[in-house]
Amino acid sequence: MTIISSDMSGHSKWSTIKRQKETKDIAKSKVFSRLSRAISIAVKSGGGPDPNSNYKLRIAIDTARSANMPKDNIERAISKASSSADLYEITYEGFGPNGISVMVETATDNKNRTSQEIKNLLERGGGSLGGPGSVSFNFEHKGFIQIQKDVALVEAQMLKLIDLGVENIDDNPSTLDVYVSPSELSTKKELLEKNNFIILKTELIQKAINLINLPKESREKIDKFIDAIYDHDDVQAVYTNASYN
Repeated sequence: MTIISSDMSGHSKWSTIKRQKETKDIAKSKVFSRLSRAISIAVKSGGGPDPNSNYKLRIAIDTARSANMPKDNIERAISKASSSADLYEITYEGFGPNGISVMVETATDNKNRTSQEIKNLLERGGGSLGGPGSVSFNFEHKGFIQIQKDVALVEAQMLKLIDLGVENIDDNPSTLDVYVSPSELSTKKELLEKNNFIILKTELIQKAINLINLPKESREKIDKFIDAIYDHDDVQAVYTNASYN
């Protein structure tokens, strides 16, 4: 009985590890798929496959690298961009639980399908689809750079960042989140690296201007709502103005 129990335990443990690995692999595959679409759109809409003359592509590549996307994947995404199906960048505006504002960025080859499916996801989660301009006034397009924080030298880090011309800094437990003009994202990233900052992530985002403060107990419901939308294959990013007391 002891041996059987041990074998079963080992099998169960391996199955759990295997499922966890598969889940992580699927998640990573989805992230890389989104990044590949972003690269493809940047090549087509930003001015070709040369990142030196296409700042949108340069930013898309920087974002992919910060997510540890392999170089081969990046180069393959660039080379396939010219022969891939047309993708359209569409941002949907709407509302979620507790009246939060929602911005959903998508890349799709079928506008009608994606529009209907995003509408259904919003409504299923207790929200609704809004018209153009219904919530976008409450968001700013920003370049986002996440920096590794040195707790012992955080004041010196923040002063240096201000000297280097960043717009805003959010001080978090283990990171400093820096915001810059979208067109300056790549150049500011290079400047910060030259000044010995460790860059963890770079991307273009929609930053909420006015947050809506919600009770902590509403967070799980809203997280599930956001996750359900983000899980859609055409969705590139989801932004809200939710904040928790």
